[in-house]
Amino acid sequence: MSFFKEFKEDLSTAAKEMMPGGEPMENLNEDFLEEGTDEALVNEKMNEIDDMLKESVAPVKQPEPATSYYQSAPVAPQVAPAPQVATVRTAGQATEETAVITEGMTITGNVESTGSVEVRGNVVGDVRCNGKLVVTGSISGNTQSSEFFADNARIQGEIIAEGTVKVGNGSIIIGNISATSSVIAGAVKGDIDVQGPVVVDTSAVVMGNIKSRSVQINNGAVIEGYCSQSYSDIDVQNVFG
Repeated sequence: MSFFKEFKEDLSTAAKEMMPGGEPMENLNEDFLEEGTDEALVNEKMNEIDDMLKESVAPVKQPEPATSYYQSAPVAPQVAPAPQVATVRTAGQATEETAVITEGMTITGNVESTGSVEVRGNVVGDVRCNGKLVVTGSISGNTQSSEFFADNARIQGEIIAEGTVKVGNGSIIIGNISATSSVIAGAVKGDIDVQGPVVVDTSAVVMGNIKSRSVQINNGAVIEGYCSQSYSDIDVQNVFG
């Protein structure tokens, strides 16, 4: 029995030392057989070694399957680009640019600008701009602007302005004038329709009717027509009961 006791101790020692990379178990089995040990007994002890190895050796953890970067990486939320807001220029909004028609230049056709226009030459056609219209030359056509100023100019056509119309000394206007206020120092042949005040200066000559909120006629001015303050706040009919 001492043989098997020693043999069992040797097997226990071998089981503790046999780890992955150690002596193969089939080689140990051959060594026992060479010593003349009973084959059935050896097989029984070998089974015991297998059981001890299963208990002592931790199972090898299988590597997790590789995950694609596109599957594992967090996907940033899609952010819609900020809508581009276009700048819309409303009708009548003036820009800072000024178009100049120089002396000696004659334009045949209509002229339009989102800014201001200065006419030093001649224009045969309508002139329309969102800014100020300054005329020191001549225009044969209708004009429309935010403000109008004529200085020693000659205009043959209707003048429409959102603001003030100023007709300087030496200017000749043949056509009607519509504005919110007006200062006349030149010659006007046509009706003047102004929502606000009208000033007729000393050098002014007006051949036409004036309809406004108020009229100031300076000494020396000549008016051939009638003046009506129909835009005044005073109800003339109620004054006389």
